[in-house]
Amino acid sequence: MKSTLSRRGALLAASVIALSLAACGGGGGSSGGGDTPPPSTPTPPAPGSVAITVTHKVRLTTTQGVIELGLDRTHAPITVDNFLKYVNDGFYNNTVFHRVISNFVIQGGGVARNAAGALQEKTPTYPAITLESQTGLSNVRGTLAMARTTLPNSATAQFFINVVDNNGTGGNTNLNYQSAANPGYAVFGKVEVGMDVVDKIKAVSTNGDIGGNVPLADVIVTKAEVLQ
Repeated sequence: MKSTLSRRGALLAASVIALSLAACGGGGGSSGGGDTPPPSTPTPPAPGSVAITVTHKVRLTTTQGVIELGLDRTHAPITVDNFLKYVNDGFYNNTVFHRVISNFVIQGGGVARNAAGALQEKTPTYPAITLESQTGLSNVRGTLAMARTTLPNSATAQFFINVVDNNGTGGNTNLNYQSAANPGYAVFGKVEVGMDVVDKIKAVSTNGDIGGNVPLADVIVTKAEVLQ
C-alpha cells in the first residue's frame, strides 16, 4: 500500500531538495584580486529547539473519541495549508487509522472502506508538498507529522501522531531531520485535547507487523473540521 508507515529505518511509506550555492567569482586580471567566498548557509535550528506555536485548530471526531489538534503555520506553513485544504474539503471524513503501532505512531488520513467494504487507499487531490523538517520542531510524543514515501517531497494527505518520543532517545526511532540522506518527517502540530483518545487508539488490536498493523476493528475519523 502506498504512503504507509514502515516500522523502523526507511519509514513512512504506504501509500532532496538539493540546496546549491553559486560561488561568486572575484575580480581577476593582474590586480591580484582573490575569489570571493560563497555565502554561508544558515544552520537550521536543532530538532526540539523550537516550541510549537498554535495558529490553527482542527477537531477529529473518531469512533474512539475526540482529538483536537493545534497546528503551527508559523514554522510549517506549507504543511499546515495543505492539511487544512484536505480538512475543509472533507477528505478525511470516514477515513480510518489504518496503521497502529503501540510504541511508535498511529497513522491515518488516506484509507477508507470502499463500496465493497474493503479498505482502499484514497487518491490525493492535491500535489505532493515540500518537506518542512528543518524547522526546529521535533517528533516527540503527541506531535502531529506528515507521512510520506521514501522521497522527501512526497507527502500528500496522510498524517501520523507520535505516541512516543520518536527523536532517537531511549532507543526509539529518530524521525527528525538528520542529514540530506535522512531528512526526517515534518512536524506541523500537536494534540491539544484527547491524548487519552490517542492512547486508546494505540492500544487497539491489530493484525501485526506482517499484516501492516491494521486495526482489527476500524477506528474511523467520522469528521474532521477546522475550529480556528
